[in-house]
Amino acid sequence: MFQNLFGIHEKALLLYGERIGVLASNLANADTPGYKARDIDFREVLSQSESSSQLALATTEPGHISMTSADQPYGPVKYRNPYQASLDGNTVEMPIEQAAFAANNVRYQASLAFVNDEISDLQFAIAGQ
Repeated sequence: MFQNLFGIHEKALLLYGERIGVLASNLANADTPGYKARDIDFREVLSQSESSSQLALATTEPGHISMTSADQPYGPVKYRNPYQASLDGNTVEMPIEQAAFAANNVRYQASLAFVNDEISDLQFAIAGQ
């Protein structure tokens, strides 16, 4: 019963948290020559089913470090194509990054509000009121 209590919002909160770090990194490196803006393809990650099998990392040499499922990122981080490239090779565009940052925060808050409402409903039902 409790496995799918929050639906997609549980995974969405984790992805929004991961994405905020990527967007913050873009904003912090806006003046770094040659820095390439990155982002997480949110739709691609959420469209993958939980039951889809992930390819395991093979360690073929003794010096290789194995990666557990806890170490894997939530989604593939991709480079963003700029609308207008700068001369120093930096692809961060501040208005685009700021808009993405704000939109991500709004979506995070909406998912968090849904999860909080579900928890409130459960507490109400458990209390028997």
